[in-house]
Amino acid sequence: MKLRPYLQVDDIPFSTTRQELLLKRGTPQSTERNSVGLEALDYGDVVLRFQDSGRLEEVTRRAPVLYLGPVDVPFAGLAAFVRREDAQAFERAGFLVSPRYGLAFVPGEPDWVTALAAHCIDTWRAL
Repeated sequence: MKLRPYLQVDDIPFSTTRQELLLKRGTPQSTERNSVGLEALDYGDVVLRFQDSGRLEEVTRRAPVLYLGPVDVPFAGLAAFVRREDAQAFERAGFLVSPRYGLAFVPGEPDWVTALAAHCIDTWRAL
């Protein structure tokens, strides 16, 4: 997973709307509304969550290695990296959340990482 915090995940910019994504990627394998009211479009390799307005909130995908510009972080070392590099990191509902890198993940689970839009950090803090 290549992450430009708050800007882009791989080839998906956070400015992408739901409609633009559907035009680019087509119909997802499944869609559902999650417990916080976001619509999740599941393409198998990536899950994108949108507000009803069409604004992209989260992008989740497998990340055996997270590429953060010049730094490559294997998932096995991601929790230690975040705790060392982000003094503002916090835990919520089993997730480690990094405001510096705009991501959330469960350290003890498989290598799924969720990249967050900038305005999502306060929502995570409030959980």
